[in-house]
Amino acid sequence: MNHVGQTHAGVRAASAIPAHWVMSGILAVIAALFIAFPLAALLTRTSVADLLSAARDPVVLDAMRVSGETTAISLLLILLFGTPLALVLARGRFPGRALLDALVGLPLVLPPVVAGLALLVAFGRTGPVGGALGALGIDIPLSTTAVVLAQSFVAGPFFVYAVAGGLAQVDTGVEEVARTLGATPWRVLWTVTIPLARPAMVYGAVLSTARALGEFGATITVAGNVQGRTQTMPTAIFLAFERDPHGAVALAVVLAIVSFALLLAVRGLRIARPL
Repeated sequence: MNHVGQTHAGVRAASAIPAHWVMSGILAVIAALFIAFPLAALLTRTSVADLLSAARDPVVLDAMRVSGETTAISLLLILLFGTPLALVLARGRFPGRALLDALVGLPLVLPPVVAGLALLVAFGRTGPVGGALGALGIDIPLSTTAVVLAQSFVAGPFFVYAVAGGLAQVDTGVEEVARTLGATPWRVLWTVTIPLARPAMVYGAVLSTARALGEFGATITVAGNVQGRTQTMPTAIFLAFERDPHGAVALAVVLAIVSFALLLAVRGLRIARPL
């Protein structure tokens, strides 16, 4: 009798689940499978031997070096210029702020090839900035600098928006207390505001790093695909796909693993210190 009662109770509990939650769960599973299935298929097309072979390929080593160096430089530039921009967006109240906000987010929605073309027009040899630099003997296109520009352009908004959101959540009362104790605005910024927003800064920095590491369209448009100079991991995958599909798959798996590890790190940070 108790067993029958427990069974009826379980049926009632199951029937108590709202229908919209059941439908949402089904659709969520389909969406997750849609994301996971192509990546799983990619993993099944390679092997440990292929990954080891790719890791010894001079082309791959050059691409990894270029990607690592340019991504590090891009991240430094994003931190340097993106932090003040995020502060202005989070705390500024001025005419045109909405326009500035939309402008910052524009690289997120622009097709990458359009972003690369815009950079090429601006910094090319006949562009307003590139022409002036060319007179000084500095050529941006087809250079490592062009890779950094492309990565910073497309990855910067991830950092700016993350930090702006973190700064907006900082308790201004704590800053006010620091001011009443005699701290200058600059000291309040560096000893109170920035430390409180540090989780958001780390989160944005990791997201920007992942985006810069995977940038392709803008990079190949403005910087080309020169081995050892402008060829990054994504552009190396593009070139390898034409001559060695198996090698391209191995490269893609390596880049996917790195990107996934970065995203896992971001999720861990958010769990440890919610933003």
